[in-house]
Amino acid sequence: MDDIEIEAVEETTLSDPVLIEGLPGVGNVGKLAVEHLLEEFEDATLVKRVYADCFPPQVTIEDGTAELTHVELHAVETPGEGPDLLLLTGDHQAQSNEGHYHLTDVFLDIAEEFGVERLFALGGVPTGELVDEPAVLGAVANESQVETLEDAGVEFRDDEPAGGIVGVSGLLLGMGSRRGLDAACLMGETSGYLVDPHSAQVVIEVLQELLSFEVGFEALEERADEMKEVAQKIQEMQQQQSLPSDDDLRYIG
Repeated sequence: MDDIEIEAVEETTLSDPVLIEGLPGVGNVGKLAVEHLLEEFEDATLVKRVYADCFPPQVTIEDGTAELTHVELHAVETPGEGPDLLLLTGDHQAQSNEGHYHLTDVFLDIAEEFGVERLFALGGVPTGELVDEPAVLGAVANESQVETLEDAGVEFRDDEPAGGIVGVSGLLLGMGSRRGLDAACLMGETSGYLVDPHSAQVVIEVLQELLSFEVGFEALEERADEMKEVAQKIQEMQQQQSLPSDDDLRYIG
């Protein structure tokens, strides 16, 4: 196997397509968002699979059948006046710095092959605590993009996210801009220690405003309710662990 192999699955033509990336990361916000879009756009077409030796050395198993680790790109012909979409997602990111760069180059090559001129990388911003109403933070390759994103509800904060944006999401922003693409990163606030469907939803809501499409949120809302219950149980356990025991109380005078 070569370092990176691209499997062409289907051919399709897209109108003014926008690349949307959602790979695993903080709260799995980006991955959940893109997976939800794929569920809602049932006519999405799998167009490419990308295999790479910088992915973890493993296969996934479904109904007893093994599949080598990879990422996928799906084409979506959206109804209405909005642009078509090219959705990138998978279960893993690269395990090396070099791998992140090489894969991002490949993703941008594929995007340009389909005529992409705009892209959105999706992710999460860790807050360290549960957030009831997560904001969506933005980062852009070109300052001229800021006003449009702010009008859609995106916040821009000095020095956030702290430490910058790592992985493919950050590189799509930096390397995409060097290719002349309008590149932006949308990041939903999230605790950082739980999978966060609610944060994924608010990120999609911004995308809907920017790209003029509509999807339902019932599946994400159900998952968000489940995660809220998990979070409450964790908080209860933490509170119980911090309470003094009967033995401890004996020494309180």
